[in-house]
Amino acid sequence: MNIPAELKYTKDHEWISIEGDVATVGITDFAQSELGDIVYVEVETLDETLAKEEVFGTVEAVKTVSDLFQPLSGEIIAFNEALEDEPEKVNSDPYGEGWMVKIKLSDASEVADLLSADAYKELIGA
Repeated sequence: MNIPAELKYTKDHEWISIEGDVATVGITDFAQSELGDIVYVEVETLDETLAKEEVFGTVEAVKTVSDLFQPLSGEIIAFNEALEDEPEKVNSDPYGEGWMVKIKLSDASEVADLLSADAYKELIGA
């Protein structure tokens, strides 16, 4: 199970990489393995400002559809359009080419509420 130490995590199995006031978000290796083969990623909230924990999109796998929750308040400024043609990148490279959105943070203090890699490992029993 790959859980990079430099990233932050949520109880909803999303990872967050923060550079300045922009957060890159995707789902964790654990989440993609639980979902199985991902066939579609939908994000219709580009250029919208959402509160923390609002739904920003969905991930569709062969067996199920899961909501994606905004890990931090802010505006969705980018969507990984490569996922439209190759949603399987979320399975093959969840922390790299499988990223989903970039968020311009509106409240940087929320970062303190995210889980560390160790806390996320505890959450999933890794």
